[in-house]
Amino acid sequence: MSQVRRRILRPQRAPAVDPRLTVRLEKLSQKLDRERAAHSRWMAKLKRAFHAMERGQRRITRLEKQLSARPAD
Repeated sequence: MSQVRRRILRPQRAPAVDPRLTVRLEKLSQKLDRERAAHSRWMAKLKRAFHAMERGQRRITRLEKQLSARPAD
C-alpha cells in the first residue's frame, strides 16, 4: 500500500522590509483615509440636496394636479 509523501514544513523567512516602501504605504494609507472622509462629507451634502430637490418636485407635482383638477369657467 502506498503512503502519501509527507511535506517538510520549514519556517517562512520574513521578507526584507524596505523602509522607503513602508513610509510610502503609510502615506498612501493616510491619504486614503482623508479621501474617504471627504467623500463621506460630500455624500452627506449630496443626499441632503437630492432630497430637497425631491421635495420640491413633489410640491410642484401636487400644485400642478390641483390646478388641472380645478374646473374651467
